[in-house]
Amino acid sequence: MPATRPALRRTLALTAALPLLVGALAACGYGSESEKDDDVAPAAKGKKLSADTVRLGYFPNLTHATALVGEQEGILQKELGGTAIKSTTFNAGPSEIEALNAGSIDVGFIGPSPAINGFTKSKGKNLRIVAGSASGGVKLVVNPAKIKTLDDLKGKKIATPQLGNTQDVAFLNWIAERGWKTDAQSGKGDVSVVRSDNKITPDAYKSGSIDGAWVPEPTAARLVSLGAKELLDESTLWPDKKFVITNVIVNQKFLKDHPDVVEAVVRGTVKTNAWINANSDAAKKSANSKLKALTGKELPAEIIDGAWPSIQFLDDPLASTLQAQADHAVKAGLVKEPDLAGIYDLRPLNKVLKAEGKPEVPDAGLGVK
Repeated sequence: MPATRPALRRTLALTAALPLLVGALAACGYGSESEKDDDVAPAAKGKKLSADTVRLGYFPNLTHATALVGEQEGILQKELGGTAIKSTTFNAGPSEIEALNAGSIDVGFIGPSPAINGFTKSKGKNLRIVAGSASGGVKLVVNPAKIKTLDDLKGKKIATPQLGNTQDVAFLNWIAERGWKTDAQSGKGDVSVVRSDNKITPDAYKSGSIDGAWVPEPTAARLVSLGAKELLDESTLWPDKKFVITNVIVNQKFLKDHPDVVEAVVRGTVKTNAWINANSDAAKKSANSKLKALTGKELPAEIIDGAWPSIQFLDDPLASTLQAQADHAVKAGLVKEPDLAGIYDLRPLNKVLKAEGKPEVPDAGLGVK
């Protein structure tokens, strides 16, 4: 089981492999490298904040449902008042991090591995995590004809979305904790790790070229619909069954220049998560409606119904689990220990939580001073 660790003030540089990983570390959704600009949403009635527009970035998938539902239900826009929202959807972490680092978007919803690598690539100068969004939603699903127990994975071919991405690191760590050996770079060893884009993983499963996959939702649910069996939910490996899958991250310059806008976005995410958790069925339909608007099609009922229950929507960014995920990447030999000091600024979130009568959340010692 992953253990939390106190904050480490690390100054070691990343290995030469990191630039390759930055390009490879997609966030946790499935899809291509494409991105799509949406129309600017009309501003709500009310006072305009310090910026005319806030530019949001997120993925059209269920682990980013806080953004999907927040826009679909108008909750984010209500908190922003007269400040308009312009959204851009991404299907890969590196392109969204690039946009944040370049100032092309102001606020993004993104997975832990891209957040870590975006922060370290900019030497801690461009990005901050300001809130959590989602936990969980990652499963090991397998061909039940070939794999009946976890021990049966030895000698089998298991897909992960990408070399060094969040699920890849988690699976490599799980393999190592069982005492098995697999080379992180090549994927060869006691268990063969096959890097497969989540878009093509279902076809790979149908063809028999993989025996299972350690993947996020809704890819896991898609495989189950093809006859795969869930063998392990990654949340069971974490304290309290929680680990970060999506954070809210901001461009530091935008945070400095427009703290009121960032606070309004965070307030919107907190209220959206509360609405999702109080209205699960309606929220599921809302997310699917937004997916249809963004991609032209909604998820089939059996897919979204299978995927939705395993994702927790929460405000806490679960900072200790982000540190643990970074430690797992170090353990796998993918990177040297990154200096994550200052990756969080949870002051806006804790201000909002206090106003909502909710407890403040910790930054595991990795917050700004």
